[in-house]
Amino acid sequence: MNVLKRYLKFSLKRSSKLQGTRAMAAVTQVLACDSTSIVFSLDDQVAISSPETLTALHTAASCLKDLLPVAFPTETVYGLGAIALNATAALKIFSTKGRPADNPLIVHVSSRRMLQTLLPQNYTLSRSYELLIEHFWPGPLTLLFPCDHSLIPDIITAGQPTVAIRMPSHPVARALIAVTDAPLAAPSANSSGKPSPTHAEHVLNDLNGKVTIILDGGPCEVGLESTVVDGLHEDGNIRILRPGGITVEDIKRVLVNGFSDTDTPIPQILVHRRDFHDDTLEQAPTTPGMKYRHYSPSVPVTLMRMSDAPLGIEPLSPSAFLEVLKRSVSHSPDVLRVGLLMPSDSILMKYLISDTTIQWHEFPLGLVSEPAIIARRLFDGLLTLERERVDLILVEEVPEENEGLAIMNRVKKAAGSSQWIVFP
Repeated sequence: MNVLKRYLKFSLKRSSKLQGTRAMAAVTQVLACDSTSIVFSLDDQVAISSPETLTALHTAASCLKDLLPVAFPTETVYGLGAIALNATAALKIFSTKGRPADNPLIVHVSSRRMLQTLLPQNYTLSRSYELLIEHFWPGPLTLLFPCDHSLIPDIITAGQPTVAIRMPSHPVARALIAVTDAPLAAPSANSSGKPSPTHAEHVLNDLNGKVTIILDGGPCEVGLESTVVDGLHEDGNIRILRPGGITVEDIKRVLVNGFSDTDTPIPQILVHRRDFHDDTLEQAPTTPGMKYRHYSPSVPVTLMRMSDAPLGIEPLSPSAFLEVLKRSVSHSPDVLRVGLLMPSDSILMKYLISDTTIQWHEFPLGLVSEPAIIARRLFDGLLTLERERVDLILVEEVPEENEGLAIMNRVKKAAGSSQWIVFP
């Protein structure tokens, strides 16, 4: 592993220098794609009726075959893709993003047939995996598989024995992979550590001049990265390494129904950091989003917690919090500009905006009862408020149920501090 790290460090440094030289002259093209013009048949063949979309996809595919990264939409977030089976191409993802070399990449495929070409010959899918693929592919679900190291470069897996693979459901993403006729490695299309982009505009604002092509397929429907599942342990249980677009409740429903007619025990579903801890896994992750701080804008983010405060922490009333907030910048002649990223029906938001001495920038996320909408708007809200140059962003917690589990996973990583609030 030490040899791998030295190789990656050298390769990334070399690639970064090359990328820097190339980026000076790079002109980023944004090419519009019509998702409705793309259709996949039952045997995974793609048909594209829009000439403009077909041209855009072939242009992007040519770029990928020249070993240059391309930004493209998925149903989760916009991805920065490169051919997964070419280490030189994959290195350019890391140098473009400034991504740590020990942070693995997810490989994206367009069909079950393409998946099979990546798996070891002696590997057979488990019943759990067959059920999950049947119900959630194409879609925002990533599965860990044994890695064929003779085929998949170590830079993709950070030298781990497994590889993360998914089949995106966004027509543009899946069509790009099919037209390129190669699996694509693709993390989110943003500078490492920043909020993930959910619009082509977000990618352009961040990576303009660093990528040659951005395919614009409109806003991302899910808005959070894929759920990552490890089902490779001998106990047969399903470990959620990263919550995402497919909820724990969805996975449980499918497995309960799928195992109901067998004598095999229903696998347990274990969520990382909720149901189990693995320090070794966090230090040498098998999937993205586990080790490093992510999703953070350049503006400080505070998580506003309405739940019971831990022992030893004294919650503040909203009025007391406002006083603390104003005292923290009392020396500044400028009006305090605070972004509010909160549910549309937030009682806390209504209380805070009643104080007119602060310049509030509201970005309502949607109703608490509709976490899928909150998930879709979260990263857009962080990036929008950052662009509005607020001094601070306050994000209100949501219940960790359904999509709320993934929302809070991202918010906790984005926030530099937390404040517990109690209404008198």
